[in-house]
Amino acid sequence: MRTIAVLTSSDASYQAIRADTSGTLLQRLAGAIGTVVAYRVLPDEADQLISQMREWVDQGIHLILTTGGTGLGPRDVMPEATRAVIDREIPGIPEAMRQASLAHTPFGMISRAVAGLARTTLIINFPGSPKAIEQLWPVVLPILPHALDVSHGKTQHEK
Repeated sequence: MRTIAVLTSSDASYQAIRADTSGTLLQRLAGAIGTVVAYRVLPDEADQLISQMREWVDQGIHLILTTGGTGLGPRDVMPEATRAVIDREIPGIPEAMRQASLAHTPFGMISRAVAGLARTTLIINFPGSPKAIEQLWPVVLPILPHALDVSHGKTQHEK
């Protein structure tokens, strides 16, 4: 069973000013490839985001999907938090996401999303917009089973 955690970075959702529609959408979509075992909304504070991701990595969660905090705002810190947790960056994932988002909006090119491995945990940053998540999930979904298998040492013959 693949285990998945969803982390939302949002001051407004954390303070219950706005519902976390992006995080709930990611949970629903992720159910197609595994079981969402953890979900958390945190403020846009790098130390809290780092701590939560590290906790999930220590628990052996297979996939962490984040939403929010990838833009240019002064409190957008998810890419920096993710880089502090990962051991190896996987640039192709966010590159493909940015490329696909350009078909919908020129603002896709200013996304600072990151993806990488922390030990065997795959972490992928998504934008904070449910619409953007709906557009980008089909870009990422085809590679997830393979990426998760390979990151856990499974070869083509073992699948």
